[in-house]
Amino acid sequence: MQSKATNVADYLASLPEDRRTSIEAVRKVILANLDKDFEEGMTYGMIGYYVPHRIYPAGYHCDPKQPVPYINLASQKNHLALYIMGLYIDEDHAKWFIEAWEKTGKKLDKGKACIRFKKVEDLALDVIGQTVKRTPAKKYLAQYEKTLNSRQPAAKKAAKKAKSS
Repeated sequence: MQSKATNVADYLASLPEDRRTSIEAVRKVILANLDKDFEEGMTYGMIGYYVPHRIYPAGYHCDPKQPVPYINLASQKNHLALYIMGLYIDEDHAKWFIEAWEKTGKKLDKGKACIRFKKVEDLALDVIGQTVKRTPAKKYLAQYEKTLNSRQPAAKKAAKKAKSS
């Protein structure tokens, strides 16, 4: 569910108390471990952590007006969600994350970059903190660009094929 809140404080205030408490606990862990080159704000109707244009002027490849997304934190219709894009674009990091989470004994409800949870107690907050700390903005951007560059030849080939049809 996308919120119409324009800032994090309003977003948090709009949540029911139980969801707000869980979101605030995860937010605290993220902020305690977040590299100084990331910023927090509202993106895509969720709390977002991103590489701002002052660090990466090109912006997000899907919409250059947007900063490069890194993490989003949201209250969805049926669950709470933590989206960590670094897990989506870096297979080694994703593998480390899953192994570290399994060692905690907590159940992981995960999509490619999404960790779904009902309450903060469902999460391995220490693993989330380590995940954030392990990925400074410069490292994240290098992986982001590597992923973009690896996909561009396929995109160019598809565009060329579409033109010749």
